[in-house]
Amino acid sequence: MAVALLAALALVAWGVLRRRPQDLPWTALDLGQPVGLFTGRKLTGLTSDAAQCRGLLTQAGVRFTALPARHDGHCGYDDAVRLTDGGARDVALSPANLGIACPVAAALAMWEWNVLLPAARRHFDARVTRIDHYGSYSCRRLYGRQAGAWSEHSTADAIDIAGFRLSDGTRISVARDWKGTGPKAAFLREVRDGACGLFATVLSPDYNAAHRDHFHLDQAARGARGWRACR
Repeated sequence: MAVALLAALALVAWGVLRRRPQDLPWTALDLGQPVGLFTGRKLTGLTSDAAQCRGLLTQAGVRFTALPARHDGHCGYDDAVRLTDGGARDVALSPANLGIACPVAAALAMWEWNVLLPAARRHFDARVTRIDHYGSYSCRRLYGRQAGAWSEHSTADAIDIAGFRLSDGTRISVARDWKGTGPKAAFLREVRDGACGLFATVLSPDYNAAHRDHFHLDQAARGARGWRACR
């Protein structure tokens, strides 16, 4: 008990002294703040509060429209938004007008601001202007199986990222560049690792052959309890 109390006090002192409220579990989430120790849990926690999530997107300047609820048997969503006009800070999505669960959109915006843009500057002295993706909502089970657990895609709580385009014309592909040794491979590994603090699940080509050409990013509800996967 004493050890737990001391640990809690140390956490409070650390957060206060460093003036980093995002490092404390009870402070409100602000998408405009840097990523903190509990940011990932707070983002995943938005799965139970669509109104709060949409409010945070608006406050952060993310452009979107709320989508009507959709129910397809075991599949569907109540909290999806459609990102429009690039979504956040003029990083375009291709294909455009992506529909995705709001907590994934919130994490995607923070990933762009805190991970993608700084990594592109470090490795290429350029900006990320476009994210290529394979979509979000798909009414299917894990790996397209006929039985078993349903994929996070079945509720739009996931997105598959295929690659990136930069302001200097550079194109970076997960399928083509992951196994390299140059700046493209280093960039991909950095942005994969950075996603782990924001999404409940991050799966890359290191996980299995099914992910050889994309990053799977999702906000599975278990992430709000601290159970996260990064591979």
